Amino acid sequence: MPDRAKGRLTLIIGGARSGKSAHAETLATAGPSPWTYIATAQAYDDEMRERIALHCSRRGEGWVTVDAPLDLVAAIEALPEHQPVLIDCLTLWLTNHVLAEHDIEAECRRLTDILSRPRGPWFVVSNEVGLGIVPDNALARRFRDAAGRLNQQVAAVADSVLMMVAGLPLKVK
Repeated sequence: MPDRAKGRLTLIIGGARSGKSAHAETLATAGPSPWTYIATAQAYDDEMRERIALHCSRRGEGWVTVDAPLDLVAAIEALPEHQPVLIDCLTLWLTNHVLAEHDIEAECRRLTDILSRPRGPWFVVSNEVGLGIVPDNALARRFRDAAGRLNQQVAAVADSVLMMVAGLPLKVK
């Protein structure tokens, strides 16, 4: 259970282009700067570089960006107390581990453990991947299942969970 005296964890979940990141940025910047943005994306192609640039363009002064495509736990552990943090996003982080053929269950346990002890206002973005069709290949099904389990684990330790639909936050927890 989260230690509410030290921090608060909010999970912002939704589909692609639902407004998750923009809403998380709004929530994070409600507190004083500096705000830390932990980015998990890796730019393997031009389209992903454009997506990353779009996210960066929305953030103004006061943001500190930390790239953590794989060792998200170490990036979180290095954070100062009480600092607002936005982690964007868990599904890209999970993708990186799946593609690297790491022990997904162990990595998710490590991550959930540290997220269960927020030391400030922490906002975590993740994609809801279970609302679509069943993927047609084993790798995609393995990813979808792992993402669903990770989202459930993080939601269980979160103080609040918001589901983004068409740019609107719906309170789930």
